[in-house]
Amino acid sequence: MRIYVDFDDCLCETGRAFSKLALEMFNKHVPYDQMHYFELDRSFDLDAEQYERFMLRAHEPEILLSYDATPGAAETINEWISCGHEVSIITGRPSSVYEPSRIWLDEHGLKNARLYCLNKYGRDHFIKNSNSTLELEDYYRMKFDYAVEDSPKAFRFFEHLPELKVLVFDRPWNRECAFPNGNYQRCADWESIRKTVTSEDNECR
Repeated sequence: MRIYVDFDDCLCETGRAFSKLALEMFNKHVPYDQMHYFELDRSFDLDAEQYERFMLRAHEPEILLSYDATPGAAETINEWISCGHEVSIITGRPSSVYEPSRIWLDEHGLKNARLYCLNKYGRDHFIKNSNSTLELEDYYRMKFDYAVEDSPKAFRFFEHLPELKVLVFDRPWNRECAFPNGNYQRCADWESIRKTVTSEDNECR
């Protein structure tokens, strides 16, 4: 099987770290469970200047490397890889932070997982002919059987795969969203994700 896995808030607890960072930088007290919007400026009530400062700080290497791992992620992904499944970690992070993102994966037991930065919004200068970055036209040529994703804004990137099963990692900002079709399933944690995939996995039973 071919499996797409998002990075932030699927592999690591980015939202919880952002909650602490907003308090530290702007004295904005928004607990993780009250982050009802994927748009961070909206969740934290930041103006344009504050939002820019926040995003720059949030993408500094020492901040990226400090994120806590989401329990069960590495174990499940390594199990899939050992069974011969193709796992691609596809993040919307800019390619400028590929290196600290790669280091985080390596330090958290995911050395064998491939990492791609997907140019979702055209905001970054991507290096052509590099296996660490991904333009949209290249992404749309990829095929997946499963996707693990938390962001409702990313759902549109699955429209070209009508058979794709999307496992939505439960987060406060996706609890009110309507799923596009019946192939979407909410999962509370990595154990439920593992069980869902294993139920259709003849190679790893």
